[in-house]
Amino acid sequence: MVPVRSTSDLDRDYSRYRMLAVGLLHYSNPITCLWLQVESDGLKQAFTEAWGKKAKETFSDMLVATFNDTLQRRIKKINVLGAANLPAGERHEYNVILSKMSEIYSTAKVCPKPDECWSLEPELTEIMANSRSYKTLLYAWEGWHNASGVPLKAEYPTFVELSNKAYKADGFDDTGEYWRSWYESPTFESDLEAIYKQIQPLYQNLHAFVRRKLYNHYGPKYINLKGPIPAHLLGNMWAQTWNNIYGMMIPFSNKPNVDVTDEMMAQNWNATHMFRVAEEFFTSLGLIKMPQEFWDKSMLEKPEGREVVCHASAWDFYNRKDFRIKQCTTVNMQQLFTVHHEMGHVEYYLQYKELPYSFRRGANPGFHEAIGDVMSLSVSTPKHLASIGLLPNVTNDNESDINYLLKMALEKIAFLPFGYLIDQWRWSVFSGRTPPERYNADWWHLRTKYQGICPPTKRTEEHMDAGAKYHIPGNTPYIRYFVSFILQFQFHKKLCQAANQSGPLHTCDIYQSKEAGKILETVLKSGESKPWTQVLQEAVGTNKMDASALMEYFGPIITWLEEQNAATNETLGWPDFNWVPPVPEGYPEDIDKIADEVQAKKFLEEYNSTSEGVWNAYTEASWAYNTDINEENKQNMLQKNLEMSIHTLTYGKEARKYDTTDFQDGSVKRILKKLSDIERAGLPDEELKEYNILLANMETKYSVAQVCRANGTCHPLDPDLQQIMAVSRDYNELLFAWQGWRNASGRELRQDYKRYVQLANKAATLNGHSDNGAFWRSLYETPTFEEDLEHLWKELEPLYLNVHAYVRRSLYKKYGGKHINVRGPIPAHLLGNMWAQTWSGIMDLAIPYPDATQVDATPAMIAKGWNATRMFQESDNFFTSLGLLPMPPEFWAKSMLEKPKDGRNVVCHASAWDFYNRKDFRIKQCTVITMDDLITVHHEMGHVQYFLQYKDQPISFREGANPGFHEAIGDVLALSVATPKHLKEIGLLDVVEDNAESTINYLMSIALDKIAFLPFGYLMDQWRWKVFDGRISEEEYNKEWWNMRMKYQGLCPPVARTEQDFDPGAKFHIPANVPYVRYFVSFIIQFQFHQALCNAAGHIGPLHDCDIYRSKEAGKLLGDVMKVGFSKPWPETMAMITGKSIMSAKPLVEYFKPLTDWLEAENNKNNEVRGWPEYDWKPPSDSSETSPPAPEEGKVDFLGMSLDGAGAAAGQWVLLVLGLVLLVATILLGYMYKKSKRRNLSSSELELK
Repeated sequence: MVPVRSTSDLDRDYSRYRMLAVGLLHYSNPITCLWLQVESDGLKQAFTEAWGKKAKETFSDMLVATFNDTLQRRIKKINVLGAANLPAGERHEYNVILSKMSEIYSTAKVCPKPDECWSLEPELTEIMANSRSYKTLLYAWEGWHNASGVPLKAEYPTFVELSNKAYKADGFDDTGEYWRSWYESPTFESDLEAIYKQIQPLYQNLHAFVRRKLYNHYGPKYINLKGPIPAHLLGNMWAQTWNNIYGMMIPFSNKPNVDVTDEMMAQNWNATHMFRVAEEFFTSLGLIKMPQEFWDKSMLEKPEGREVVCHASAWDFYNRKDFRIKQCTTVNMQQLFTVHHEMGHVEYYLQYKELPYSFRRGANPGFHEAIGDVMSLSVSTPKHLASIGLLPNVTNDNESDINYLLKMALEKIAFLPFGYLIDQWRWSVFSGRTPPERYNADWWHLRTKYQGICPPTKRTEEHMDAGAKYHIPGNTPYIRYFVSFILQFQFHKKLCQAANQSGPLHTCDIYQSKEAGKILETVLKSGESKPWTQVLQEAVGTNKMDASALMEYFGPIITWLEEQNAATNETLGWPDFNWVPPVPEGYPEDIDKIADEVQAKKFLEEYNSTSEGVWNAYTEASWAYNTDINEENKQNMLQKNLEMSIHTLTYGKEARKYDTTDFQDGSVKRILKKLSDIERAGLPDEELKEYNILLANMETKYSVAQVCRANGTCHPLDPDLQQIMAVSRDYNELLFAWQGWRNASGRELRQDYKRYVQLANKAATLNGHSDNGAFWRSLYETPTFEEDLEHLWKELEPLYLNVHAYVRRSLYKKYGGKHINVRGPIPAHLLGNMWAQTWSGIMDLAIPYPDATQVDATPAMIAKGWNATRMFQESDNFFTSLGLLPMPPEFWAKSMLEKPKDGRNVVCHASAWDFYNRKDFRIKQCTVITMDDLITVHHEMGHVQYFLQYKDQPISFREGANPGFHEAIGDVLALSVATPKHLKEIGLLDVVEDNAESTINYLMSIALDKIAFLPFGYLMDQWRWKVFDGRISEEEYNKEWWNMRMKYQGLCPPVARTEQDFDPGAKFHIPANVPYVRYFVSFIIQFQFHQALCNAAGHIGPLHDCDIYRSKEAGKLLGDVMKVGFSKPWPETMAMITGKSIMSAKPLVEYFKPLTDWLEAENNKNNEVRGWPEYDWKPPSDSSETSPPAPEEGKVDFLGMSLDGAGAAAGQWVLLVLGLVLLVATILLGYMYKKSKRRNLSSSELELK
């Protein structure tokens, strides 16, 4: 029989218990080392066991029932032994498991590289808060969950078993029932569920709104608007609060953002100051300041050189004077709130420190959390932040309130389901409803059920993702936080009433209110000495938890979210419950790349602003050199080119750091893709300098080349040689000009060009292309580009063959059988142009009807006194008549419209220039007063109009949709300008004859320009592509050049050519490094554009008669296309103007249909051979009728070249099987093809003239 004890005996025994307890706890709390922690836990448990057993032996249930309520509460708490119930061996095992789990969590790291590891604090936390890269967030999330959670799986089932055994000995069903007992309510679980249902609509509206914003950022691949949200995208490792992604969903971005972090940094706040400010908040309420031990012994920042548990926590050392906080504080606004929260715990300790040991706790576990948070509700208000000098301007309006409340909701409302589910899971684990083989499955079921989130990667029962949250290995019950988030708003409302705060609850700040402080003090001093329902009743007037105050606080944002979600027809909830996102492509190998789209946009803004200055400086230097060729200007241009290359290299390398796979803004992806191709800038410095010098030297040699006669008279290309080729009909004079120019220009370039090919290829391969030709083709963003071109050429070849046969017969009539073989190729110097690229120069020889009207405005222009300026003004008038932009003043002031007469050497090749400052655009042209040059003027002005239209695009998009577009825009205007109708309109043609003969004459003049050009436009880059990829060797440059000119153009050299010659180099675009297939493309698509514009202009009749002059409708269509620049893939831009996204020769065929029919009939009548079956014929090289001079001994002539017999035979076989070779080559190049890269920067649009 247990003897009856007096009250004095009880008090004496309890005092001994209290004295020993506080001494033991004061000793054990600082111990963190694993084995010391185990020993410490063992000492506490031994103490609990001794006194608990003594209490159970001493105080029977009957006896305890006779005590007062306070004493009953004290004894009942002592009676619970918990782990102390376990036998010594199991108790030690239990303590080891807890310590091991804590150590696993505290030391877990994610290591993206062997020499780089991320701790949870601060690295992983900062990544989750600040990164917007799907892959980086995924890597951090997955890495942490694997590193911290997986090792716990082996330990946790044993821990659960031992914990349950311990608490069953105290009379509880399991550990979960023991934890719930702290809340002293038999309906606790159902009460929580009812509260959750009360706030669930608010959470679902917030979830739907956030999901839509994430969808806007990450796209449909990773966000399902009817499904759960991937757990790693919400700004927090556990998706428990979402306030870190507030920047992605600010309702009113034009309103001030309530984030005072920058101001804290500006004012040099540190961790200590943050805690001093928090202390002043409490003392302003009349509460207790922190004792000196707090300042002396707390860990307020992460120490250097040792592992610590960074999770913020407040500590009571149970000696009534030592209270501390452990926090790895960083200076930011969120941590300022955490500081107030943690200090709220310490204030609680200070207030109840004189209570018996067993009552030194919150009224229930949620009270302790709520007290800290209720302070933060005041501290976080703009009003309070302004009062402590952190917010200079406080804006009071509805939009600012919505911004503030959304930010608070992302912290408070987003947390509620997480706070609710963690212990739902543990209670299920402790009760056995969730066995170890379902730990992870049930965890994710609850997270999807309550939070509407899903794992971003496949998770299995090998994982234990619950263990990645501190409170699981730390064995800290979590429902207290859910309870606190409800209670804090109940307290906040009552304290605000006591502080006489009027207005909406979310604006209340109880700072400096002694009345509010008194209510708070009463709650704190009670500790756990009373049932929490009683404490709550005394404080706020109700003994039940209720979410009404929370709903009142968030009332404005609830209404706003409902309106927003209704407007976008959002689904509330996640009916696609089982949806999960795909694993990103390339993950995790490219995790080191930046996938933050916001960061990418900032980078591109910087690039755009700096590029304008760098590119402008280079273009000015290049202009100076091109308009005054001298060594000083050349060196300055080379220097600016080098600076531009450095800029390109710097930003190109930075661009390569971005992973754009999942970017939503197509423009950002497109620009970064262009920037990543750094072209020549990727070469080593010395080779880059060599490359630039090579190009400058080649262009210089070309530009200053002259052909000199025996009498010393020298002729530059422009205008002398060009004039001879166009006007002379003397076979030998034409040969003099043709051969002389190639000797003076091409031969001089051959060695330079070999080295250029090597360097260009190296630059291309450094950028991921197989060779430089592959890079050039990539600009068209079409995998089938080569095949498409070949198809177009085959479609147009019959028309060309008819033109060729007709012109060959006309030349035969002029030069006779000695120089023209009507079954062979045409000598290349007889076609009115230095390169036989256009044949309009011999229109007088090929005119179908000499007596019918010929469209040539040159005589009228001369008669009317037109000069170069007048020609450009007329062109400007054409554009403005369409509603397009006039030329700016800088154009007229700075362009070079005529060849200077002051003796300067200039590059006469016509070109249009964009100076990249959005106002300076120029043309450089040695204009002569001819109709041909009038057409060229309109063409050049077309380029400038394009510049003007897209000038406000990012600098990377200030170019044509593809290189051919820029050329086509200029030419499509020329198709109207060249019509008799238009020439009459502008006073250059008196009469327009509308008859078949005049039409055929007109179409022939256009065909000699357009159709004659097509094979030349096609073969130029066919040759270069084969040079770049090695199919044409250095030893066969010239041979293969003439093979191609034979194959496609049906031309032959008029004199023998050898490998000492370099005839491709006699064409400007070869030494100038300007890709040429753009002109072939432009000659196709300009007719597509022309047809579309004529339709827009309401034109009726044959396409060749159309003139879009003065059509605002056509101008609108054209302007809209030009404004796009390079911002879209060219097929999209093509569809804007033509309605179709492919290149088509049909409009060109339609345009020339009358001429095609006429040529067919004429050639049939004359029995003309289409093609050149006698391909090995060549003209004589002297004035005799006999065969040309014999070749060198042992040599034979082949296509004008002196080769040995074997070489000639091989050449014949090459020609015979060339078609097959080209087919195979096309397939090969298709495999080599890579997608679009950035166009080679050119300061001007260079013309084919």
